[in-house]
Amino acid sequence: MKNIAVIGAGTMGNGIAHTFAQSGFTVKLIDLSEKSIEKGMMTIASNLDRMVAKGTITEEDRAKTIGNIITYTDLKDGVTGADLVVEAATENVELKLNIFRQLNEYCSHGTILATNTSSISITQIASVVTHPERVIGMHFMNPVPIMKLVEIIRGYNTTDNVTKIIMDLSEKLGKVPVEVNDYPGFVANRILMPMINESIETLYNGVAGVYEIDTVMKLGMAHPMGPLQLADFIGLDVCLAILNVMYDGFKNPKYAPCPLLVNMVRAGKLGVKSGEGFYDYSESKKAEKVSAQFSK
Repeated sequence: MKNIAVIGAGTMGNGIAHTFAQSGFTVKLIDLSEKSIEKGMMTIASNLDRMVAKGTITEEDRAKTIGNIITYTDLKDGVTGADLVVEAATENVELKLNIFRQLNEYCSHGTILATNTSSISITQIASVVTHPERVIGMHFMNPVPIMKLVEIIRGYNTTDNVTKIIMDLSEKLGKVPVEVNDYPGFVANRILMPMINESIETLYNGVAGVYEIDTVMKLGMAHPMGPLQLADFIGLDVCLAILNVMYDGFKNPKYAPCPLLVNMVRAGKLGVKSGEGFYDYSESKKAEKVSAQFSK
């Protein structure tokens, strides 16, 4: 298994492509938007430059990694001949089902089809594929090149052989694969999202402010990042989508998203990606910080 196709050049997609390419695999990075492809490749180059500066990799390693990536804006051309396809599109059920319908048409029956979904049922995604036993979840963590964990999620029909291939492959990437079963949120988000949601509820109820809540969790629980800041980095729209999947799947009110989260997403305050969430990431705010540093 040497030829990997990655669908989606966004944060997760370019990170997955980077990781495979750095491990010596030939990677086809696919996105319908040329602009997204360019942005994704710039991110990969920037991350590799950072690794060179830290002495983690050499200039030769950087060049080889970039050279291992080929970009496509046509899905059929991109996935043709791939041994493994990793879908890393937006966390939207209908979008993913549509992509897998096309993969069923374009890929050979021997191609393993993986999805990087963080909460959507693997079994549901596999239901639109002729051979559902080859569909599996590979839930990478962000930032992909750095984070070690990969949740390997078996759908109802996923075979032992396909699971073993993907577990072994993840180890070749220098990751630590953990096999889990196909239930809403899997393990990572089933535990993480209720914590984030409860943090938002705590803010919503006026118990404490953003800074105070995050400080308690960082200093009191030794979390490297507070839950509200983490939500901003994940994307509040993504957090909302995952909570909705779990709420729909379990019909348990403990997974119901906080009204404050719903309203913030409706208002377009999505976190880092939009420039504002629980914190302000706008250019003007950055300028204020720089000005304050020089005025000291």
